[in-house]
Amino acid sequence: MIRKEFAHRRRQLMSMVGSCGIAILPAAPVRTRSRDVEYRFRQDSDFYYLTGFAEPDAVAVLAPGRANGEYLLFCRDRDRHKELWDGNRSGPDGAIEHYAADDAFPIDDIDDILPGIMESCSRVYYTMGMYAEFDTHVTDWLNSLRSRKSRGVHTPQEFVALDHLLHDMRLYKSRAEISAMRKSAKVAVSAHTRAMQVVRPGMYEYEVEAEFIHEFRCNDAGNSYSPIVASGANACTLHYVDNNAQLQDGDLLLIDAGCELDYYASDITRTIPVNGRFSPEQRAVYEIVLEAQLAAIEKTRKGNHWNEPHDAAVKVVTRGLKKIGLLEGALPKLIKDGAYREYFMHRTGHWLGMDVHDVGDYKVGDEWRLLESGMVTTVEPGIYIPASRKVPARWRGIGVRIEDDVAVTSNGPDVLSKGLVKEPDEIESLMQR
Repeated sequence: MIRKEFAHRRRQLMSMVGSCGIAILPAAPVRTRSRDVEYRFRQDSDFYYLTGFAEPDAVAVLAPGRANGEYLLFCRDRDRHKELWDGNRSGPDGAIEHYAADDAFPIDDIDDILPGIMESCSRVYYTMGMYAEFDTHVTDWLNSLRSRKSRGVHTPQEFVALDHLLHDMRLYKSRAEISAMRKSAKVAVSAHTRAMQVVRPGMYEYEVEAEFIHEFRCNDAGNSYSPIVASGANACTLHYVDNNAQLQDGDLLLIDAGCELDYYASDITRTIPVNGRFSPEQRAVYEIVLEAQLAAIEKTRKGNHWNEPHDAAVKVVTRGLKKIGLLEGALPKLIKDGAYREYFMHRTGHWLGMDVHDVGDYKVGDEWRLLESGMVTTVEPGIYIPASRKVPARWRGIGVRIEDDVAVTSNGPDVLSKGLVKEPDEIESLMQR
């Protein structure tokens, strides 16, 4: 993402904050995995969205109208010894030179500097509850100002949730963001294609997962979430992540795996036959889900409301389940009663962006939000028939989900992951190579 993209976002947010407000955003803290071993650092999405700064122990401050600079960055000072162990730091000078901060200070000086900047503001925009330790700092700064109110020190009068403004901004992706998401989807498509070509009976789910890790890391990407590699009846557990079962001849394999590339996520699911050929029952269920997905994608259009793709998928899935004998009754009543939820129990999609379950409200007031250009959503209907379900044996243990990433545009739905095959004949052809 280029510097002017971050600058544009900051200007947009500051125009909403106004000259009487101040916005404060902390970086993500370093997380401990166990004892003295840390997780690989991943910056807070909101913080990175506005700064492009990927180091911990930092705080971004936006103070519209401040004469000495509107965008301030507090960050770690340069330290030759610590950088020897943990890698280079930008330092305050680097924050100005490389990240376009108007002014920058060592993070250790924040208690001495930031309250004085807050003092001239009437409103503080901040997201409480994300990082408890930093919440304490913000509260202490405000209490410090209030304790000096009798001496003429100004105190901010209003606390405003920053995430409400910022997350609505993040919901609308720019051209640069759509391009980044398209690249992320392309890497995930390559990984799914790679997996389809190596899957065979006798492998283990974790061996298939390894193909994704290989492809992602070869493209400087990582998992955007814990991948689901679920064979047989495991596919009927929606968040199955054990990934340790052996693939059996005649089973299906559901793979839900996406990558994060340059802070943007992809999220793709395909369901394939372990032996390269769908059984008649597997194909029947698969074709229902595929028809439902195509119907939902068609409804992912500017001007439709958020729930229309889901409604379209529900209608197709319910009709299909009735056709193969798993539901009985009149179609309208089955839909009204939610009979399909016995086999299709989740929504058809979610917002996608810097986070795999991205920010943004699905409703405005009590009404579903209208889809607009720049929004990106997944489209992922499914049918899951657990082995314990009292249905004819030939249907038991079949779990199918098909998922793509779709951008809403003025010209209709743009499937970012369209490079990955999903027609059953195309899957079988690819797996036979």
